[in-house]
Amino acid sequence: MSGAHEGTFEGLRAQLQEAAATFADGPDALEGILLGIVDDVDHAVREPLEIFPVCHHSPASAIAMARRLREKQPKVVYLELCEDMAPLLTELRNCKLPVAVQSFATDIDGFPAEWSPLSVVAPITEASAEYQAIAYALDTPGVELVLVDRSSDHVFQWDTRGTVTAEPADPDAPPVEDEAALHGDAVGVEIGDLRPRFAELEEHLLRHGKVRHWSEWWHQYVELPLGDSDHDTYRQVMLLIGSLFRRLAPGDPQRVRVDEDRERYMWTRMREHLAATGADPADCLYVCGAFHAASRVAEFGVHGTDTFEISPPTATTWQHGLIPSSHAAIEAQFGLAAGSVSIAATVWAKNVRRTRVEPYRLAGQAGAKKSRAKKAVAAVDPVPDLPPSDKLTGFLRQPPALDRLDEAELLGWSVEIVRAARRNGYLSSTADAIAVFETSILLAGMRDRARPTPYDFQDAAVTCIEKDTVPGRRDVRRLVEIMMGGDRVGQVGYDALPPLARDVHDRLAPLGLKLQQSGVKRALLDIASQPELQRCSDVLWMLRHLMPQGAARPIMGERKLGERPIQESWDLALGTHQRALIELGYEGVSIEQVLEQRLRRTAYDRRATAATVLETVEDATLYLRSRRLADELGTHALEVLSAERSVDGAPEVLRRVRRLLAYYRTSEPVLPPWIESFVKAGYAHYCTLLPTAFTDEDATVRQVAAMLGFLFSMESLALSLGCDRTQLELAVGQSHPEEPSKTALLWAAQVQLGHLSRADLRARCDELLGNPLVVPAYPRYLSGFVQALDPVPGLTDFVVEAVSNAFGRLPDPVLLPWLPTLITSLRSGGSELAPLLIREAGRTFPGRLAALDTWVPPWRAQPEPEAVHSARRAEGGRGLTLLAAHPATCDAVASLLGCEGAWETADSGLAGVALTGRHPETAAALEALLAGT
Repeated sequence: MSGAHEGTFEGLRAQLQEAAATFADGPDALEGILLGIVDDVDHAVREPLEIFPVCHHSPASAIAMARRLREKQPKVVYLELCEDMAPLLTELRNCKLPVAVQSFATDIDGFPAEWSPLSVVAPITEASAEYQAIAYALDTPGVELVLVDRSSDHVFQWDTRGTVTAEPADPDAPPVEDEAALHGDAVGVEIGDLRPRFAELEEHLLRHGKVRHWSEWWHQYVELPLGDSDHDTYRQVMLLIGSLFRRLAPGDPQRVRVDEDRERYMWTRMREHLAATGADPADCLYVCGAFHAASRVAEFGVHGTDTFEISPPTATTWQHGLIPSSHAAIEAQFGLAAGSVSIAATVWAKNVRRTRVEPYRLAGQAGAKKSRAKKAVAAVDPVPDLPPSDKLTGFLRQPPALDRLDEAELLGWSVEIVRAARRNGYLSSTADAIAVFETSILLAGMRDRARPTPYDFQDAAVTCIEKDTVPGRRDVRRLVEIMMGGDRVGQVGYDALPPLARDVHDRLAPLGLKLQQSGVKRALLDIASQPELQRCSDVLWMLRHLMPQGAARPIMGERKLGERPIQESWDLALGTHQRALIELGYEGVSIEQVLEQRLRRTAYDRRATAATVLETVEDATLYLRSRRLADELGTHALEVLSAERSVDGAPEVLRRVRRLLAYYRTSEPVLPPWIESFVKAGYAHYCTLLPTAFTDEDATVRQVAAMLGFLFSMESLALSLGCDRTQLELAVGQSHPEEPSKTALLWAAQVQLGHLSRADLRARCDELLGNPLVVPAYPRYLSGFVQALDPVPGLTDFVVEAVSNAFGRLPDPVLLPWLPTLITSLRSGGSELAPLLIREAGRTFPGRLAALDTWVPPWRAQPEPEAVHSARRAEGGRGLTLLAAHPATCDAVASLLGCEGAWETADSGLAGVALTGRHPETAAALEALLAGT
């Protein structure tokens, strides 16, 4: 065969050598490049194992592939795709294209931990040569499909993290939407990637081709000319393009090295398969990207060297599955122009109708015509391979074909885009349709095209309809993409889903909704009348915790500790977020298992705080109802708290411990041992950190207040568990803050401990207001008192008094700038404290405006004159009559308190009535009550 190929391209070599000498003014590097390209084509054509070069998602490649498969009918098809993805390809028949074959790993071993999770995807559309080869091999008896590209593990073994970083955003890239993010941050397997890797070369091609994007250049100068070409012409042109880009613009050396290693890998695998099976290379077909088809590595060909050693895989456990894809996701991942994949799908459908080539489709797939496909395969006999002739010379010398204008098609486009624009809020009319029609022809003429392309039509529509405003969510460019075929979103069938995803759909079946369809479905759960829906509610709450926002969104109903749901309403979009649900299946066989794994991973993370671990305890109790897991995570929370040296998480720790304590006290006969130990250890821990936190500039007043809240609210439980209150008193005594808000907080703590009376606290506040040097800082003292409402709620009335005094006595230059600070601090850090102040203020202040003029604040009410008190004392010891008549009660109380003493007589000066003399209101109220009875 190689002898038959000798001299095939001699005429082309001579012409290129003459052209190089003419344009380069003598033999130079240009001659070497041009002749090297011809040598690459000749080298690939003379290979005994037929190489079929393709471009990713190219309709011309798909048509040529379908035609060649029916002519040659190979027995073995080698495909450039990760070899570990082979078992998944049979599941494509259960899916609606486009979908992506995915390899996924969360538990990695052999790669840096920050790379996790690892993900590799290979999107597949119907208008791709890869799908034609897969459908032919899987549905044709006696045909073997062999994937020969590097495994998913080797993708990351050869990765330096520099090749995976995101490229700068392209101005023509598709909009960031849910469909464009279906692949996430997965590494894309570039099957048949054909794009210049030299920025100046691409810019040169775009400028001289009068196009805006590489996808448009490829459509105009490659897709359309090769749409009707024969096999030899297509093959040689694709090899020529691959060699051209390879020689002119090799790109990043690291990427070139990886590409060459991939080529060595693939040829090594093919030679191993040929040696193991004894297959004839003439009965095989190698499908790869045109860039790799023009390779000149030593391992190239069935007679290449066997010096390449394939490294063993790492210990990483890989999961494989199918995820939904979309045209927008493919465009976003591979840097294609917005709408280019949709336009390619439209061109594919037109080429199928025009060329009458019967494409291959997997049996059982949506849109497949089983009987017709089988008849077409049976009716075609293999065509013998003939020595290829030189088709490049004629192709390169022929003038561009003038494709006549299809006025009916262009007119239909113009009318349809105007109709779509009206539906989306544009004030378009028939005149706009005429303008779009004429402008499309004008733009095509300016760009040397006889027939407007979809890209010309898109530019014309934007110019004539959009003007400078976009009234709706979609602009005209997006409307054209939808009109040309839309962003088709694939779907993975039920049978191809992992066990976890199928289990979720089975458990949600009582809802009676088609959850595999895209879009939002409303689910109404009346759990009170249908208790069996409680299980559906449990699944939905776990999905809300595990999946992205919007997949399961509660409209009515909430889940709290100790509460039972009655009715719930949900918006479900599991079909739209099918990829996220499938990736959950890579982590476990049930959502309970996945949730438990994630909670453990969060709790045992090296950056986890005590508040974070307590959150996992609450989630384990709330969603899994697992006492075992909650106890384990709670014990770990105790260890994390003991190791903390800061008070950053004190507010969150206080909030969650209070909630868990309230739950366990109402639902359990006894408290779990871990929470008793947590309270005991937390009491000692925060007592130790309290003096430092009062003086630490990084510790906020809210965090210090949360520490005091923990100590005061948990004090009774901590003391019952063996803690010593002296430790708290010493901690407060050793605290000497300098910041005004923390000073006020310390005063509140001293009041709670009994070290400071209210009268002394009121006197200190009056002294602050009377000192002109301290008055500007008084609002900061008030902020501290407001934060003190959490640990010392008994001071609520005093805080209302202090705030009222501030409003009454502070000058406006001090008061007015402080008001926004007070409002923002209450909203951000004290939203739960505002109701306390509002309730107390409502109880203290008059309810009607008319009563305000005569109202006197309780803290300013004048006490009764001293003469009244003296007169009452002079009346005799009538207040002691009851005590003297029944002394047994006082004796019992005194014995209980450990007090010793004798009863005084009436002549002892009535010293015991001093308290009732200072505060007669209680005695007067008791007297009135007894008199009434």
